[in-house]
Amino acid sequence: MEVALAIPTPLGGAAGSAAPWRRSGEPSDGDLLQRVGTGDRSAFELLYKRYARAVLGLALRRLGDRGRAEEAVQETFTSIWRSASSYKPERGPGAPWLYAVARHAIVDRFRARTDTPAEIPETAADEAGPAERAESSFVAWRVHRALEELPAPERTVLELAYWGGLSQSEVSDYLNVPLGTVKTRTRTGLRRLADLLEGELS
Repeated sequence: MEVALAIPTPLGGAAGSAAPWRRSGEPSDGDLLQRVGTGDRSAFELLYKRYARAVLGLALRRLGDRGRAEEAVQETFTSIWRSASSYKPERGPGAPWLYAVARHAIVDRFRARTDTPAEIPETAADEAGPAERAESSFVAWRVHRALEELPAPERTVLELAYWGGLSQSEVSDYLNVPLGTVKTRTRTGLRRLADLLEGELS
């Protein structure tokens, strides 16, 4: 299947304003992923409509470039189509799995940016130079890698909050866990991230 999808414009230019919520009676994200894994195109299209805007908002916020952000969205949903059969519902909801795929696609765009030779400008610019951009990309890459090392419960709440743009109350509702649990997992996850990154980003 050729994945050629129209890229939507994110509402307000941020993922938080386009948090995906399914309508009453619609299948869950996990159900859709399982159907996509069997080659169900209608399920894929519904999943795309539900998440493409949020993924684009995330990519724009991290890449700062519309073209690369659109490439990240295309890569995300191409990967979802190809690998949805690997999704295991017993390991958690579909949204964190999908955002993990998006994270990898966005990181790939970060890496491609640092690998692409830049033209030398004729005049000095106020924007960050190659060294600063490379350092920023490395920091983002290391943070994403550190996220993958967190226990699943903590990683899930952080992904939904920081990648999905959901508030802690929305994460609580989405995962059907108490708000206090979400706050605890968030604090613990952030502490673990700090420990993992200590000494590497200084």
